[in-house]
Amino acid sequence: MTLQELMQRAGMWRGGELPSLATRSTGFDGLDAILPGGGWPQSGLIEILTASSGIGALRLVLPLLAAASRDGDWLVWVDPPHIPYAPALDAGGVVLDKVLLVDLPARSAAGGEDDEILWACEQALRFADCAVALMWLGATIPALPLRRLQLAAEAGATTGIVFRPAACAAQPSPAVLRLALETPAGDEGATPLALEIEVIKARGTHHGARCRLHV
Repeated sequence: MTLQELMQRAGMWRGGELPSLATRSTGFDGLDAILPGGGWPQSGLIEILTASSGIGALRLVLPLLAAASRDGDWLVWVDPPHIPYAPALDAGGVVLDKVLLVDLPARSAAGGEDDEILWACEQALRFADCAVALMWLGATIPALPLRRLQLAAEAGATTGIVFRPAACAAQPSPAVLRLALETPAGDEGATPLALEIEVIKARGTHHGARCRLHV
């Protein structure tokens, strides 16, 4: 096979060129403006990295959840740290009948990712009728299982939202998009909540782009 023939095969592109990327609007104009394709990828892993819980990460994806559920697709929550608050989801436009909660045994005291949790995440991503799978994974997850989740998201054409600690930003990741979130100093407890968002990994030239949102 010649180099020209190889370059013409599907799945290959030159540096500086981007393949077409199916996306769905985030519901926030400022965030859409700094993301490849103008929204959340509809296939692949998205890592949302935060220094602490409760800073509004879930509110950031609420418009996505609402839009996907109105389209009749499933939203699979894999072992969330807290039971989803139904009234808040309903107020945000999420169709509650399309929410599927996967409850698993308690995680190990060491904070590692049990095989059962990773298996459940992979199955959710491969579930044909699942549009969005939400997962909470720690800093100790090995590279190979994370790669398996990315491949599962591609195979299932699923948006996989992975919430991880901010310390994971220094680790390599196969995710197609990685965002770091923090609350601006002095804005803690404000209503609506302010978020500073930085793109730490994305296709193309979006790396390092930042925006501030109120969610």
